[in-house]
Amino acid sequence: MKVVNNNYPSIEQVAGQLLNAPTSVSNQTTVDGQSFSDILRQKASIGNVVTPVRFSKHASIRLDDRNIELSDEQIDRLNEGTQKANAKGINESLVLVDELAFIVNIKNNTVITAMDQSEARENVFTNIDGAVIA
Repeated sequence: MKVVNNNYPSIEQVAGQLLNAPTSVSNQTTVDGQSFSDILRQKASIGNVVTPVRFSKHASIRLDDRNIELSDEQIDRLNEGTQKANAKGINESLVLVDELAFIVNIKNNTVITAMDQSEARENVFTNIDGAVIA
């Protein structure tokens, strides 16, 4: 095993060892008929774990000031839009969800500011390199 960062293995290295380790049927614990290694293998094949966007302090204040409340479905669409922007290599994105506009720092997975589109029509968005309609 290759060791990184202060002699600790990375999570990817540990997962790789567990996925490739021989298993003994008598030692496997199952959940709903699946062993831990089966579940780990399924989760690893899905790809990267999706991390929900965070809201900066500024964005949280803007949402409160503007009485904007997001539904679970809107938050899911905001996360999907952020993932799409990331897949396209966008760094700073305008993400439109219904009548709401969000500026998202894709690298940090953080909403920088938020507004409804009636306010957005009066503004110019600068320092973005892409837009997603989610």
